Amino acid sequence: MPDLSQILTKAAADTERHVARLGWDQAPRLFALVRTDALMSAEPGLRGQLTGAEPDSLTSIEQEGMAATSNVETMLGTLGWPDGVDGAAIAIERIVVPPEAERDLPIHPTEATEALAAHPARKDVRLLAAVLRTGESVCLLRQRDFDSDDAVAIGQEIAPGLVEALRATLSN
Repeated sequence: MPDLSQILTKAAADTERHVARLGWDQAPRLFALVRTDALMSAEPGLRGQLTGAEPDSLTSIEQEGMAATSNVETMLGTLGWPDGVDGAAIAIERIVVPPEAERDLPIHPTEATEALAAHPARKDVRLLAAVLRTGESVCLLRQRDFDSDDAVAIGQEIAPGLVEALRATLSN
């Protein structure tokens, strides 16, 4: 039996590298994860593009036309996937600041966002969260300051709220 956590982590890393090749300042990007063997059976014309893919692997399929939004978790709450989709992944960019930067922020959300974006200690990060219907999940984190494939953090608990919101799309 294949190790689904390893298969998911490999698919997530491949997807994150794909997103990273297009640089920073991107809108959120959403992907369906499907078993490669099932995809090749359903779409024989794709076999040429998937040469070298392992039968037990996952292939990510980008969902074009995703609206830009600052509240990705709410947007995910409106999505559902057909049964043929084994999992989902999302890549989003965020600003991270030290906790003390959040003190004395303006009340208006737009002004607060502008203040955080202008903070001298801000860090730009890209998160990629991926989940499977079977429960496995993984998150990857890339910092703009250390923008290298070998400097991407991988973990289970990097963005638990995002993982749960993405997981909910698979049960809709």
